[in-house]
Amino acid sequence: MTPDQLAAWAASGESETLEFKKSTAEKDRACRTLCAFANGQGGRLLFGVTPSGKLVGQTVTDHTLEELAQEFQGFEPPLFPLVERVGIGAGREVLVLTVAQVARAPVAFRGVAYERVLNTTRTMPRETYQRLLLEEMHATERWENQPAEGWDVSRLDSREMVLTLEESIRRGRIDDPGTREPMEILRGLGLLVGGNRLSRAAVVLFCKDEEQQPDFPQLLLKVARFKGVNRDEFLDNRQFHGNAFALMRRAERFLIESLPVAGRIVPGRMEREDTPLLPVEALREALANAFVHRDYAIGGGSVGVALYDDRLEIISIGDLHFGLTPEALFREHESKPWNPMIARTFYRRGIIETWGRGTLKIARLMREAGHEPPTVFAREGAVIVTFGLPGKTPGERQGDDGETLQKTPQKTPQKTPQSTPVAILELLKQQPGLTFEQMAALLGKSESAVKRAVRKLRESGRLERIGPDKGGHWKVKE
Repeated sequence: MTPDQLAAWAASGESETLEFKKSTAEKDRACRTLCAFANGQGGRLLFGVTPSGKLVGQTVTDHTLEELAQEFQGFEPPLFPLVERVGIGAGREVLVLTVAQVARAPVAFRGVAYERVLNTTRTMPRETYQRLLLEEMHATERWENQPAEGWDVSRLDSREMVLTLEESIRRGRIDDPGTREPMEILRGLGLLVGGNRLSRAAVVLFCKDEEQQPDFPQLLLKVARFKGVNRDEFLDNRQFHGNAFALMRRAERFLIESLPVAGRIVPGRMEREDTPLLPVEALREALANAFVHRDYAIGGGSVGVALYDDRLEIISIGDLHFGLTPEALFREHESKPWNPMIARTFYRRGIIETWGRGTLKIARLMREAGHEPPTVFAREGAVIVTFGLPGKTPGERQGDDGETLQKTPQKTPQKTPQSTPVAILELLKQQPGLTFEQMAALLGKSESAVKRAVRKLRESGRLERIGPDKGGHWKVKE
């Protein structure tokens, strides 16, 4: 540390990570600021600099340092600032105290936690303090890793478990246990706690579909189509209960049925091809993020999908944690899933690929499709991802390339034969191992109708079967 460095800091002025105190006579207020630095990004405090940035220094003795050390005992948990002495001449020195951001926030000074806002120190709001405490306990005490009281494996969907295991094996993300016994599947997925007890994460992922669970009311999806650009009038309004995988499939199906589509006639084939106005893969990633990162501890929580004339909103109940902001989501960032057990299972099943890159992937896919990336808004208790829809007027209009852009009729969406091939392709992109029976159940179609659609897709070269009927999988060709 040199006088030139001190002069540069003093000239830069106080900030979110820098504070000046004229002398150690202000050590009590200085420790409040050090506490705020530790709860934020870390920072430096300079004793011997006036608020205006003038280097004045002070006489530093052993007694001065002893008084500071005594003051530091007020930190809980303990905090040990780095203290450096820098001479500025005439027997006077500046004390530079440095603290890093702590891993175990919140830190309190004499029983009170503080935070830094711009260049000021203030008492931390109760809500922030509680959130930081919750995050600090997250590694060991989470909602998802607690036992699901009163639950046993008979109340779970064994077919969903087997599908998850087989997809995980096919993708090389788990070893084949040699059995399809439900408890062994859960053990291999890391969803048992305390020996053989079901975790709450297991219930979220595999509870039986379409059954409302009184002790888990938050296993809920809400979908709605609104008339216009606000919530004054519903055109469609439904709620579904079930496991996270089933609810995500229903959300995807709602979007396939309800989103505007771009239609064109395929040359040489004399048939119309409809494609969603927004890239389906980007929407799937946003939905997966909502189910993986939402706060399941909130009993009245849910995932919401709201479609307006001008936008699509995907709403996840919960907050952004670990200092993450909406702006940071679209930069390179480390992923700290709020529900790592649920996130790991989604990863093994192939629904999410890598942690910490979901929003970057969404932005890339949107740009590649010629659209602006979505916006993310975090309000207290909810995170909202908003996709803008090209055009704001309901009904038909002409696209820039001459294609007709259509909105589905403004009533409860109806299934049409033309939508079946598109829906099948979207399902098989996510779950290549689906059987005809499973596809028919997910789409609400007859098995014969699904087989006819698959045959046409294979004849047109858009779908290929890899391997035998049993044990093989489908490959969607772009």
